[in-house]
Amino acid sequence: MATAAKKDYLKGLVPYRIKRYWAYIAATVVALVLPWIKVGDNHFFLLNFDHKQLHFMFVRFDMQELYIMPFLLMLLFLGIFALTAFAGRAWCGWACPQTIFRVLYRDFLETKLLGIRKNIKNKQKEPDWSKTENKVKEGIAILIWSALALVAAADFMWYFVPPEDFFKYLQNPAEHTVMIGFVLGVAAFLVADVVFIKESFCVYICPYSRVQSVLFDEDTLMAVYDPIRGGKIYEGHGEEKHKIVNKQKDVLAQNPDNECTACESCVRVCPTHIDIRKGLQLECINCLECVDACTTVMGNLGKPSLVQWSSERETEKHAGKTKYFRPKILGYAGVLTVVLAMMFVMGSKKENMLLNVNKDTRLYKVYKDGTVENSYLGLFQNTDTKAHKYYFSVDNPNIEIVQPREPFKIAARNKRKKVIVLRAKKPLVQGAKEDTSVPVTINAYAVDDKKKISIFRKIVFLYPSDKNKAAKMKK
Repeated sequence: MATAAKKDYLKGLVPYRIKRYWAYIAATVVALVLPWIKVGDNHFFLLNFDHKQLHFMFVRFDMQELYIMPFLLMLLFLGIFALTAFAGRAWCGWACPQTIFRVLYRDFLETKLLGIRKNIKNKQKEPDWSKTENKVKEGIAILIWSALALVAAADFMWYFVPPEDFFKYLQNPAEHTVMIGFVLGVAAFLVADVVFIKESFCVYICPYSRVQSVLFDEDTLMAVYDPIRGGKIYEGHGEEKHKIVNKQKDVLAQNPDNECTACESCVRVCPTHIDIRKGLQLECINCLECVDACTTVMGNLGKPSLVQWSSERETEKHAGKTKYFRPKILGYAGVLTVVLAMMFVMGSKKENMLLNVNKDTRLYKVYKDGTVENSYLGLFQNTDTKAHKYYFSVDNPNIEIVQPREPFKIAARNKRKKVIVLRAKKPLVQGAKEDTSVPVTINAYAVDDKKKISIFRKIVFLYPSDKNKAAKMKK
């Protein structure tokens, strides 16, 4: 009967561990492949400090257009907060590079490949390091991981230096010591972190575990032990392990209906070395290894797991179903939608031409015939993917363009400085006692594609007072 019940309960169940492996593979493939994908010579995401550009969703933004960055940062932080409120530290257990790297090193290299650890279901028992064989195998594991860490560090760099430039720079290492030093530094950190720091990074270093506690509520999805079915093993927190076992035996003796078997499979399998039966703990990374362990043990008895990926409301308190669409989640969803919409609106305003116009140090020049000239320095930048000829106009019919007289060509993604001289053909101000700033709008455009590439910039034309103008005309 027990065997039949086991088969009936466990039939079709896929362990969360296997699901996590698939999530890790998907995250790894995306991280490695995404930097290589280009559309129109633009990357999906690239923060290129070398060329002072941001690529996002295959659109290129220059330094002057980085107004989109605050929206990306808001999406990042609000997204993490929303995910945490909804599913706890799901990011930590299912997509964080730290967790992926540790699983790769501990479960694959140390356990499956080299056999240093005997069982991936027991993460508490350390290998016997007194054996020379284990030390040699650990050295091999570190060498393999060091090579993988270099790949991971290079992949991280590809989001700041595109792969096509990265490998070109590697051919001249003496000229790119900062980039190479950064990659080697990141790789060295990954080796130290994964091999020596281990899950202590998640427990003591990562600030996310401290943030999560203020974002949780009784409907947050996480690994939760059912004390009503299993029995309340702890009265509080921080009890020693030998007291835990005795306490549990006492509880079981007093109430035979408690379903927890005291096997401690959930404890042995935990990578952060906690006992999920204590309740919510900052160290829990929501990897759900304990859920798999208890599912197997209780499944052998034909019963549901005592540890579920559920909420405190549903599993620990038995106070009803989990409220997924609660005000907090809806609020996060609304804010994220607004930020995303604003980001796309701002991103859609990308300009294929940039222009800065600054007044030169000389106020104005007055000729004997009474005409007045103002000089400016214009920086024209072609952000399009092809070359264009540019020129501009002014909105005041009494002001003419003296320089430049002809349209000028700028290659794709290049800049060009031009001295701009404007002349007032007729008096702009009459009877002025002081110099007057006359607003002027410049319309710069691509001669060959004015409909697509046309921008406006406001400047001022400084016109002299009658007294200053008369004095200048006498010289």
